[in-house]
Parts: sequence; C-alpha cells; structure tokens
Amino acid sequence: MRIYLGSDHAGFELKNHLVEKLKELGHEPVDCGPHEYIATDDYPPFVMLAAKQAADEPGSLGVVIGGSGNGEVIAANKIPGARAALVWSEQTATLAREHNDANVISIGARMHSLEQATGFVELFVATPFSDDPRHVRRIGMLTDFEATGQLPKP
Repeated sequence: MRIYLGSDHAGFELKNHLVEKLKELGHEPVDCGPHEYIATDDYPPFVMLAAKQAADEPGSLGVVIGGSGNGEVIAANKIPGARAALVWSEQTATLAREHNDANVISIGARMHSLEQATGFVELFVATPFSDDPRHVRRIGMLTDFEATGQLPKP
C-alpha cells in the first residue's frame, strides 16, 4: 500500500522511522517532507501535501506528524476528501478506520514513545473500514457537505 507521510520538525524523527518501518512491512511509503531538520519549519506544506496525495489516490493512506498532532489534523482536514483523525491510542487508531474510514491519521510525536506511535500506524494500516451502513451514511453526509456547502439535516 502507498502511504504518504508529512511532518514538521517535531515529527521529523518519527516520520523518518516510520518510512523505514513501512518499507520493512512491504508498503510503499512516500516522504512528503521535510527532508532535512529545520527547527523553525512550518507543518502545513508537508502535511497538506501528504493529505492531498492520500485523498487523491483511493486505496492509499496518509500519516501526518507534529508535536501534538493537533495542528496537523486541522491542516489535513482542510483538504477535500481527506478524513483525518487524531490518534492517541490503539483503540482510536482502529476506530478511525473501522468507523470513520479515515484515510489520514495524525500523531503527536511528543505525546508517545516511538514504539507506541509505530503501533498506532501499524494498526491503522491493517484495519479495514467496517462498511456498516450507519458509518457509510455519516461519511456520505460529510462528502456531500464538501461538495455542496449545505449542512446535513438531522
């Protein structure tokens, strides 16, 4: 599976680790940057590129990483077609896929150990969407809103 990764300086080390780990697992990671550590860099260009690539390529996923993951998930969700989830546990990693069909996850590199964060990504990548009708319906409401700007009706 192709997996797009983007970060900022706070997520740089974890991103590089995940690129190598995903290769070991047989995936095709694409490093959207940054490609060098710059302590004052900004996350939007790298994170939004990773989210856009994942949203534009059905069957691919994205992983975005920052210090807390909050700014990164906000940036990723500005991309039409991106459904980004902030992951902080094994359960949120699996539910992001099972219930929300998330195609991007955001992780706070300063919030978790390398092992924990790697585990979240492994679970996210391995978990399929449930196709439960209620989840399909809810995702459809989000997709319709992106296309029309009309709020869904209860």
